[in-house]
Amino acid sequence: MLAALLCTDYGGLTDPLITDCHIHIQPLEMFHASALELMKKKRQDFDQVAEFCRSPRSFLKHLDQAGVDRAVLINYVAPEVIGFTSGVNQFIADYTKENPKRLISCGGLHPRHTSNILADVEEILRLKIRMIKIHPPHQLLFPNDYLNGVKELEIIYRAAEANGIPVMFHTGTSIFTGARNRYGDPIYVDDVAVDFPKMKILLAHGGRPLWMHTAFFLLRRHPNVYLDISGIPPKALLKYFPRLDEIAHKTLFGTDWPGPGVPDIKKNLEDFRALPIPEEMKQQILSKTAMTIWPD
Repeated sequence: MLAALLCTDYGGLTDPLITDCHIHIQPLEMFHASALELMKKKRQDFDQVAEFCRSPRSFLKHLDQAGVDRAVLINYVAPEVIGFTSGVNQFIADYTKENPKRLISCGGLHPRHTSNILADVEEILRLKIRMIKIHPPHQLLFPNDYLNGVKELEIIYRAAEANGIPVMFHTGTSIFTGARNRYGDPIYVDDVAVDFPKMKILLAHGGRPLWMHTAFFLLRRHPNVYLDISGIPPKALLKYFPRLDEIAHKTLFGTDWPGPGVPDIKKNLEDFRALPIPEEMKQQILSKTAMTIWPD
């Protein structure tokens, strides 16, 4: 079955399909001034980033040059820290219409910024959003706060589980103004994995740079938990996860571009390919794991 999926025709692309599971294409006009200033300060190519956020055709050409076939485009709701409202969902749904096989939509919901969580969930389903992002340090909540009375969070997870929508959690730290890094400890995802065992969970960034051991434990404990290695410099990957071979079948390649500290998608991919690990493991992380989550 997987072999058949890997041979899918993606407009001339052939297997294996390289997937970057974590790229930020977002509505720049929503950014708070402080967050946007940090982006501009960290990126000399900010004008190019802005062009790609406006033009999916330009961005697809950039992916071609980088050697990436598919990209998951990360968005989430975080009015306090970044400025993003639920309008990100319509933005990314419209953006990915340019080529929905290559551009995979990720949107978001926020328990404290909704007047009708059921209607917001329905909107996610109507827009055919293909992943939901929860960003605890930016949304200022713990992933398991449904145990503390935040019932909206439980509704989000139940809807994701029932409809086969994976949920990505930011784990690890953030340098943006107003971020609260105590929320970034992945241990709080343990409850989520227990309570929603059929929901596929992606641990973005593997808890770096503080909680990699916790992330590794969760991957080995829970069948429904996966690792996204974005935001980790490839040359440091084996330092962070020295037993990567044990979790490679649940690991996805990602860059976190154009986040601070990620200069270039192509260079990131080249550095990953240069790692001293078996080619079969590289193909699993670059392609096969993502194909089990987004097969088409």
